[in-house]
Amino acid sequence: MTTLAKAYDAKAVEDRWYDCWEENGAFRGEVDEATEPYCIMIPPPNVTGMLHMGHILNNTLQDIFIRRARLEGKAALWFPGTDHAGIATQTRVERRLREQGRHRRDLGREAFVEEVWKWREEHGGIILRQLRKLGASCDWSRTRFTLDDDYSRAVLTAFTELHKRGYIYRGLRMSNWCPVSQTALSNEEVVMKPQKGFLYKMRYELVEEPGRYLEISTTRPETLMGDVAVAVHPEDDRYRELVGKNVWRPFPKEEIPIIADEAVDREFGTGCLKVTPAHDETDFAIGQRHQLPIVDVFHPDGTLNEKAGDPFVGMDREEARKVAARKLEEQGNLIETEPYENTVGFSERADVPIEPRLTMQWWLRYPKVEEATRAVEEGHLRFHPRRWEKTYAHWLETMRRDNIDWCISRQLWWGHRIPVWYKKGIPGEELDFENPDHVHVSVDGPPDPENWEQDEDVLDTWASSWLWPFANFGWPDAQGKAAKELAYFYPTQTLVTGFDIIFLWVARMVMAGLEFMGDTKEHLDSDEIARRIPFRDVYITGLIRDAKGRKMSKSLGNSPDPLDLIDRFGADGLRFGIVNIAPSGQDILFSEDRIELGRNFCNKLWNAARFRQMAGETGKEGSPEAILERIPDPARLTPYDHWILGRLVEATEEVERRFARFEMHGYPHVLYEFFWSDYCDWYVEVSKERLRDPAEAAPAKAVQDFVLRQVLLLLHPLTPFITEELWQSLGFVSGREQFLQDARLPTAGELRTLLAERLGGLSEEASSEMEGVKELITRARALKAEYNVANRRDVRLFILPETQAVPLLERHRETIHSLAQLQAMEPVPQRPEGMPAGVTSLGTLFLDLAHSIDVAAEKARLEKELGKLEKGIRAGEAKLQNERFLANAPADVVEGAKEQLGRTKAREEELRHLLRGLDKLT
Repeated sequence: MTTLAKAYDAKAVEDRWYDCWEENGAFRGEVDEATEPYCIMIPPPNVTGMLHMGHILNNTLQDIFIRRARLEGKAALWFPGTDHAGIATQTRVERRLREQGRHRRDLGREAFVEEVWKWREEHGGIILRQLRKLGASCDWSRTRFTLDDDYSRAVLTAFTELHKRGYIYRGLRMSNWCPVSQTALSNEEVVMKPQKGFLYKMRYELVEEPGRYLEISTTRPETLMGDVAVAVHPEDDRYRELVGKNVWRPFPKEEIPIIADEAVDREFGTGCLKVTPAHDETDFAIGQRHQLPIVDVFHPDGTLNEKAGDPFVGMDREEARKVAARKLEEQGNLIETEPYENTVGFSERADVPIEPRLTMQWWLRYPKVEEATRAVEEGHLRFHPRRWEKTYAHWLETMRRDNIDWCISRQLWWGHRIPVWYKKGIPGEELDFENPDHVHVSVDGPPDPENWEQDEDVLDTWASSWLWPFANFGWPDAQGKAAKELAYFYPTQTLVTGFDIIFLWVARMVMAGLEFMGDTKEHLDSDEIARRIPFRDVYITGLIRDAKGRKMSKSLGNSPDPLDLIDRFGADGLRFGIVNIAPSGQDILFSEDRIELGRNFCNKLWNAARFRQMAGETGKEGSPEAILERIPDPARLTPYDHWILGRLVEATEEVERRFARFEMHGYPHVLYEFFWSDYCDWYVEVSKERLRDPAEAAPAKAVQDFVLRQVLLLLHPLTPFITEELWQSLGFVSGREQFLQDARLPTAGELRTLLAERLGGLSEEASSEMEGVKELITRARALKAEYNVANRRDVRLFILPETQAVPLLERHRETIHSLAQLQAMEPVPQRPEGMPAGVTSLGTLFLDLAHSIDVAAEKARLEKELGKLEKGIRAGEAKLQNERFLANAPADVVEGAKEQLGRTKAREEELRHLLRGLDKLT
């Protein structure tokens, strides 16, 4: 035990305890067959990442779950690691090379990858060190990276297995192309943004009827050089006769056919569609049906190529759009340009419009979609809040219904290189992907590598992280300890993540678990689904916004530095504050005031513990049983003791309910209200007098210790640093415990049983009595505050008591006088005239104004307020007599006006009554 300093120094306490925890292996998670497992796999932050407010919320919640599991006696493991983040990391290193005047192609693949590894060694551990500052209790000895050798083997094994099972294929298909990263993207890596642009109405001349034109509307005139047809709907009477004829493409001038296809939207524009198969998914499908040629007019970087013709070669697509429109206008083929709003897909990483592009890619048909849907329907997998289950199910249904496959190849060098080799000397167009003499798919490569060359592409980053829950335990080669851990910790318990990656990551992990965590089967029954899914509960966090509701970003300057917040408010203050304002699945409006509330709560906790320490020793044994043994005679307990112990049990039970329902923002609310309001503001204040009495001090201190011990246990998952410091300083360490986390958190039921065994139970009558006294004191304080005498102790109250309350009021007279700061509170047989009143369950209070205030000044104040009320009454009555208002205003508005008038009249009558009473005093 150490003497607590006068003020809490978060910096000194937090750094010291984290180092101590780590040095002693406090966070290690090990298999214990006698204990229930509890495992969380950290959503691996990008290796490029720096701590932001989203990380603070997400990782604080994970730490709360894992620390509480330890206190519940479970074998808890929080598994950490980072993601190689293919596009983001490669982009970062390429930027650094450009600053040095170099390009990755100057280095070559191997040398460039070496550069990225160097960058990772320099910067890759930053965010993990920052998470330590937050207090994250991960088992750091297990830290993984998605490009670690054994993890990479798992990723490549998954590819080869899925290829063998027929889920993976290579095909020329339309993909989302990022012209900056120059790689294909999956649909989930594309962010749709509203854009203001133009709709261009142009005309193409009919070849067979010179002087007659087809009018076509488009938002992208820069692609018309790749037009190979004009399509109309087969049932569109406007154009039926033209099908089979031809038009002149304006430039490069070429004859192209008019075709009919049901994919054409007759309501858009003129009902004519320029068909550009190389640059639009719908157009590509039309082209396939009509066997149209494909003319790609773009380079991979988004500039126009030689097929676009002069003057477009080398031109950026945005500039080409303007030039194409101008050229159409010069030809007389641009009819009109009108403003147009639509949504455009942007590359999530590069933040530029994606380009639909026809490329040869590797694709994955999603496995176990039906079972992934059933996992939620059958209750094996639960989302919190439940409404996100609909989002999850909707995405899966869309994948199934529309046969949407996952583009898993990326044109990058950093990542898991696709384990496919091609026989040298065979031209690409002649490769037979079904012939093992042409194409070799293997984790270990071909038997004679000098005769083969490996595919240049790497896998999508998500095609590695979807294996995260089981690849980290050694799958597919888990043996010995790894196999034992996989069997013990999988499925894991809780995943904490954002709503934006429910399909990108959550659903894919579910499908991966269902496909790989067991024997190969086409269909799974309910029990097997339950065994294979990667986690039981998914807790969805909201997006943190600023106080104005804007998304946080560096450009807006509204994104606070979490490390600065930790420096100013302490990690515990930040953790308490951020969870306090974060309802599950809803956006969060951030305010430093709420973080300050967290720091203030920590200070209150510190001061309460220091007050207890100053009252004398807490005892040599800190177990709850030992604490209660210091109360040899339960009859010595006061109603206040019974009340606070009852409230402690209720608070414990309410916290249990919040965890069971995953209502995590309610968790700090419950403890704040109990500890600050019930314990500090009421019980400690009542106890001060008893602590001065040697005969009463022992039971009072024991009750304080019992409450403080349980509060520290309840708070520890949320505020681990200060609770550890106070646990040690107050002497609550018991038996073989080294840290607070080694203790067991008693449940509400266990508390009730213990209090019944040691104290004979709690008196509900005493608790009810205290609630009545508390209500009376609160109303007395409010009455004093209303008449500006809150801080005066010479105030006198009268009370017209309820009959059954007279003995109770006599028993608690001194407490009421002390806490309400009264000179006296005297019972009266009837209502005194001219005194403001306050009704309570114990009786009606009356403030003796004659001896408490300046009567003349109070009369002047009341008369001034009365004048305002009279003015308000006149206005309210006039409004309600106005026929136009009554006829046009909504019913709820009219009702509100009536209620307001009623309240104003009631207040007016109250003031007139008070003024009559004051007149009698003068």
